[in-house]
Order: sequence, then structure tokens, then C-alpha cells
Amino acid sequence: MQWTSLNDLREKYLSFFESKGHLRLPSFPLVPQGDKSLLLINSGMAPMKKFFTGEVVPPRNRVTTCQKCIRTPDLDRVGLTARHGTFFEMLGNFSFGDYFKDEAIPWAWEFLTQCLEIPAELLWPSVYEEDDEAYAIWRDVIGVPEERIVKLGKADNFWEHGTGPCGPCSEVYFDRGEKYGCGSPDCKPGCDCDRYMEIWNNVFSQFNNMGDGTYTELAQKNIDTGMGLERLACVMQGVDNMFEVDSIRKIIDTVVAISGKTYGADAKNDVSIRVITDHVRSAMFMISDGVIPSNEGRGYVLRRIIRRACRHGKLLGINHAFLVDVVEVAIGESCAAYPELSAKADYIKKVLSMEEERFDATIDAGLSILSDMIRGALDKNADTISGEEVFKLYDTFGFPIDLTREIAEESHLHIDEETFNTLMKQQKTRAREARANISGWSESSKTLLSGLPQTEFTGYTDYRSEAKILAILTEDDSVESISEGDCTIILDRTPFYGEGGGQVGDEGTMYAEGKLLNVYDTKKTDGVYIHLCTIVNGTFSVGDTVMADIEDMRRRAIARNHSAAHLLQAALRKVLGDHVEQAGSYVSNSVCRFDFTHFSALDPKEIEAVEQLVNAYILTANAIETVETDIETAKKNGAMALFGEKYGAVVRMVKMGDFSTELCGGTHCGNTGEIGLFKIISETSVAAGVRRIEAVTGRGVLALIAQKDELLHDTAKALKAQNVNDIVMRAGQLQDELKAAHHEIDALNGKLAASRVDELLGSAPQVGAVRLVLARLDGMNVDSARTLSDAIKAKAADAVIVIGIVNDGKINFIAGCGKDAVAAGAHAGKLASAAAAVTGGKGGGRPDNAMSGGKDADKVNAALDSVKGELEKLLK
Repeated sequence: MQWTSLNDLREKYLSFFESKGHLRLPSFPLVPQGDKSLLLINSGMAPMKKFFTGEVVPPRNRVTTCQKCIRTPDLDRVGLTARHGTFFEMLGNFSFGDYFKDEAIPWAWEFLTQCLEIPAELLWPSVYEEDDEAYAIWRDVIGVPEERIVKLGKADNFWEHGTGPCGPCSEVYFDRGEKYGCGSPDCKPGCDCDRYMEIWNNVFSQFNNMGDGTYTELAQKNIDTGMGLERLACVMQGVDNMFEVDSIRKIIDTVVAISGKTYGADAKNDVSIRVITDHVRSAMFMISDGVIPSNEGRGYVLRRIIRRACRHGKLLGINHAFLVDVVEVAIGESCAAYPELSAKADYIKKVLSMEEERFDATIDAGLSILSDMIRGALDKNADTISGEEVFKLYDTFGFPIDLTREIAEESHLHIDEETFNTLMKQQKTRAREARANISGWSESSKTLLSGLPQTEFTGYTDYRSEAKILAILTEDDSVESISEGDCTIILDRTPFYGEGGGQVGDEGTMYAEGKLLNVYDTKKTDGVYIHLCTIVNGTFSVGDTVMADIEDMRRRAIARNHSAAHLLQAALRKVLGDHVEQAGSYVSNSVCRFDFTHFSALDPKEIEAVEQLVNAYILTANAIETVETDIETAKKNGAMALFGEKYGAVVRMVKMGDFSTELCGGTHCGNTGEIGLFKIISETSVAAGVRRIEAVTGRGVLALIAQKDELLHDTAKALKAQNVNDIVMRAGQLQDELKAAHHEIDALNGKLAASRVDELLGSAPQVGAVRLVLARLDGMNVDSARTLSDAIKAKAADAVIVIGIVNDGKINFIAGCGKDAVAAGAHAGKLASAAAAVTGGKGGGRPDNAMSGGKDADKVNAALDSVKGELEKLLK
């Protein structure tokens, strides 16, 4: 058995199973694809569940992978022991109805004993106590002595999760030696001591749990093998835990070098070193797979991991940003197997750096308040910090509850999580009610719709449709007919698009002979389209046949903005990276607004690149195709789905050539050329990790150009320029004139200041060996005050000068000391600082020259009055 690096072990395993006819697949992303039951991928088989169930046909019946995994249930335990970690890699070989126990068990043995040359006598297989088939293979085919084959019960060696496919397991344990054991003569796999380490687990999926205590045989039997790469590396490298494995130890050594600590010398420091090492690895892979720090879902898991690493850095005495230095080493250790880490290295570092900065801003304010809470609880001999205090800390300062809990536990205190959770629920309820009130659609009105059939939507192809009135609602009542005022009308079919998917509802008219109404908005609920109307003339009754006619110019403008939103998302992903995901949108006839995940503001070059990509594709005038299909087919075609959105059995796929494919129920142009032009008008922040772009298209661009032209002409007129082309030249001339005027004013102020030298010196009191010049000269600029101070020093080497200025709302103190005054102990910097402090400001400088800034103008005189006392303290 030879020492083998973690990276070499990974390659040996995958190559071995390739030689057995397996297709090597790259690791699936940590973000589950089409599986909302998981927040993050946490096992090797998790991304392949649909292959096992038969919902999706696998690319081959034999597959092998090394899967990135994140598990966070024991997050608070990470670091406290060397066993726990959030990130790990799971080696796996899988059979989807192909081979079974007769192949899986011998291959496991062959890899361990022949490829890795682990001595056979150190390996102990375990089987489910009723699995005679697996037992016989280990004994009769492999030749393992019966005394080294351990039969274990259902709790240990039978895999099942509720109803559905399940089956027995067969594990392989490595004997680490007596020094890790409990000393019992009966010690063997299944014992609670550390002697026997599980390194391989074959799950034989051969039964179907019927849910009533009975099991039936599966027609298609599967193999699911799991083996932790880090755990196997511990065996092959002869180390006690994952943190001692070669590639992970290099990260530890980096943390040690940055912190100046020694790993293994102090238990508390070791905890922090392990936390940082593990969490940086997890964060690196999560960011690479498109997760962005946020306050919800997997984004919150990432934020929590990063902030926990930051805090443990502070516990080690690291008082500067350091995560980028650590992740650089982590990337270097894993990029050979995961080349996307190198490709996204700058992006990973940027996200970590920004989150570290945000944490520093949060932690300083929050820690001080939390320290007061802890001190208050301890002073009262309490063992719990109140939920109200914890909630205030979270709500006001964004201080995470998990961090509050962890810090409180270090002082042996609990937090009242029940009250905290109650307050959080109340806050969410208030927000939800506020959102509900915005819609203006009451519960009683919704009840009136409950018996109505779903509306047939004709608006994808028709702008006008004949329809029958099914119901008329006024406020919270249903009526048979109406001849004036506002009402809500429900039709059996409609071309009016109901607000949804970020697209506003249509407007237009309904009419029949002798009667007309205006539709000022359209909404939908549970498939029923709701037309909000105002009667113009005539009487409308339930059962009437009407012509429903949308305002086509408005609809076309909406379609331009909606199609542009799809092109915008595609362009953003090309310019910024695949981490960009839609976080919200709003498309109307006047604007295309798109919210997306990204960690920082776009710079002008990025905005220009996005604009150019969108406009270039618009000018291709490629057809915009819409296809109705099932969700899996759409995803195979590369369609982007909105995370968290619920999709039915049939979805609508909107495809714009090879540039953009999305699932979307909105209305679109016939080809990209109909969009006309695309112009971004703003790029702003919506929330941490979420940016917003607002843009215009088509006629909106023409309106923007007209607006800009008007602004240019108005500017030219105000500057008295001959035409708009002369604006820059005229602005430059005015700048030169202003500079000349300022210089002239400064020169005059200098002369005025010089004329006051004798006056100020003449009234200066003697303080010890120096003369103290104090003056308040509001309106004077800083440069003129400095000139005055220098003039006084030139005339009197024993002078100490402090001048207070309030100018355009700004407060400054200018201080100066002549050379004799400095020799006597005077210090301009200390005097300027002391004066500013009285007004709530700060500043300072050299012994002979200094400047400071103040905050409270009402205290300037008091600040000047305080100078004499400060000067007396300084004089020798």
C-alpha cells in the first residue's frame, strides 16, 4: 500500500471503472437541476435520482463520477472535531438495470486490493443480515474468511427512504489498528470505537417498499456505490482525519502562515483553522457553481459559511481581508479535476472579497451590541438572551442568528429562538399581507370565481377574439348586467394577456352593437382571466357575445420589451458569467426591467458589451420560435427555467436561435428585428447580490433620443453656445473663466489675510513662551486661512495659530506653530485634533502645520476657547 495523493486517488478510481465499461461523467453542479427536494447536492447519487426511477434515460447504463457534495446539518460542529466538514467528494459507480452484486462486489475488492494494494487482511466486509447472496459472494467468490464478514441489521445495512426503491447494503471497512480500538475482544465493524473505518458502500437497490411493511422485487435492479474520497485518502496516506490529507493540509498551512499560529499547539486556534479551511473549500465550489451570497435558500448557506470563516479569522487575530489568499491555494489544489475553478478564479475571489467586506461592516456594529447583551445576561445570572434582543440584532444590523447563537454559547448562554422565530413569522406575515393588499383583489371576490371554468387564451396568435361573457362582478358581488361604472368581466375566451411572469396585463376594448367598454387592466387567477373594465355606453349582460379587442400598439411594445429581456439575460450570462440568473422582471409598453444575480455594479465597458450583444442579435432578425413541450424535453434543449417557479405538465419554450432559450408564458415578437433597438438607461442595486437593469426598446429608444436631443439644445442655450456641437468647447471656456475668477478671489483673500497679520498678533495673549492667535473667520477658504497662518509664523516664530472656519456648511480648523513655538512644545496637529473633537470631528497633522474637520457649527467658538488649555498642557 503506497502513499497516494487525493488527486491521484480520484483519477485512479474513475479510470478503473472506465476500464469496466463505465461512462465517466463530470461532477454535477452543487445546485440541483430540476430537483426542488434538495437545497444542495449532498451525495453521489442525488443528481441521478431520475436515472434510477426511470424518469430520464441515462447516457449509459454504467456511469462513474466523482461528485462534489455539501452537507450542512452539522455546520456548528465543523471545526470542533476533525471529523466534521461541509464539503466532500463522493466517488461512485452506478448501474441502471445493468450489472448487480456478482460484478459490483468483485470490482470493489479488485480496486481496493489490486489497484490500491491495500492488504486484504485489513479489509472487513459487512452485509445485511438477510442478504445471503452478498454473503456468499464475499465468502465463496472473493474468499474472505467467514470470521471477517460481519452481518448487521436493518439500521446499519439496509437503505430505504419511505416508500419506493430500496435494498440491502454491503460495506467495506478498513482496520486502522488496535490503537484506535476499544480493547474489547469482540471489537469489529459495527462497534462504536474508531478502529474500523467504512471506506466503501455498495447499495443494492432490488426491492420496492410498498409502505405497508411489505417489499416486492424490482424488475430493474440498480447499483449505487458511494465512497468518500477524503476518507479513502486518510487510509492511503496514513493520517487520522481529512484535515491531514495532502491537498487540504496545504490550505491549513496557508491559514497558519496568515495567522501566525501553529496548528496543533492550541485547541481553540485549531478549531478556527479547521473552520476556515473547510468553509473556504465549500464557498469556492458553491460560488463556482453559481451560488451567490444572499439571505435565503442556498445563498444563505453560502453567506453563513463565508461569515463563519471570517469570524474565525478574527478569533485567530487576522484583522485584514484574507479569504482571497486562502482560496487561491484551494483553487490550485483542485483545479486539475475541476477546471472551471481556474476559469472562474477571479469571479470566486471577487465574491469572497465583497462578502468579507460586508461582514466586516456588519460584525463591528453587531459584536459590540451582542457583547452588551451577553454582559447584561451574565450580570442578571440569566442563562438566555431574549428573543426580542436577538431579533433586533438581526433586523437592525443584519447580524445572523446562527452567529449570535455560536457566540452566546461561548459564554455558556442560550438564545430564545422560539420568540425569535415568532417575531420572524410575524414580520413575514406583515410583508405578505402588504403584498396582498397591493393587488386590491379581495378574498370574497376570489370566491365568486371558484365555480368558473378556466379561460381559453387566444392572445398568442390573435389580437381580437369573439367571446361570451360568463360573469360580471361589481366590488364583492356578482350581477347579471351592468350599464355604467367600473366592473370586472370574465369571458370564456380572450386575447387579453393576464398579468403574470413579469409582464403587465393588456388593455383594450370590448364591444357589441350599440355598446362599448374599456378594459384598463387584465389579471388572472387559477387560470381564470379577469378583465377590469369601465362602461362607456350600453348595457352588458351575462351571456352576451362581445368582440374582445386588445390595444395592439401597446401589446407590440410590450412584446418588444419582453423579447429584449430574454436577449438581455443571455447577453449578461455571456459577458458576466453563468452565475447570472433571473431574480425578477417587469415588462410593460414603456420599459424592460430585469433583476439578476450578480455581486457588483457593472462598469461602463460591461454595460456597453451587453448592449452591443443584444443589438447585434436584434439586427440578425432571427425568427423567435415558441414550442409547447414537457419540462424535461425543454431542459434537454437548454431552456432556462426560473428558479422556484412551478411548471405544469406542458411548458412553453421561447427560442431565439442559438442565443436564448427560455421557458416563458409571455407574448413575444415574431423575429428579433421587430425589437428595433435596445438601450440600457440604468443599472442599480436591488439587494445584496442582486442587480437591476432598466432598458427601452423600439419607440422607447426614439423617445429617449428625442429627450437627449432636447437636453442638448437646452444645455447649448444655457451655455450660450452657437449649437450643440460647441457645448464641450463652451463648457471648457466657462471652466477656464471660473478658475481665473477663483484665483483672483484667492489672491484678494490672501492680501486681506496679510493685512490682518499685525492686528491678530497685536491682540494675541502670551501663553508661557508663546503667543496664541485665535480667530474665527467664517467664509474664508482653507487655502487663504493657511496663507494667513504662514504669514503670522513668518513674522513671529513664537506664534501658535488656530483659525476656525465655517464655509458653505463645512467646518475646518487650521493650525500652525512657528519654529520657536514648536521648540517650546507646541504641536499644531494635536491642537487641530483637540479643537475638532469638541465639535465631533477629527483630524491632525505635523507639529508646524495641521488641519482638521468639525461637525457641529454651534460648537466652533467653544472649540477655539478650549485651545488655550490644550496648549498649556503641551508647553515644556
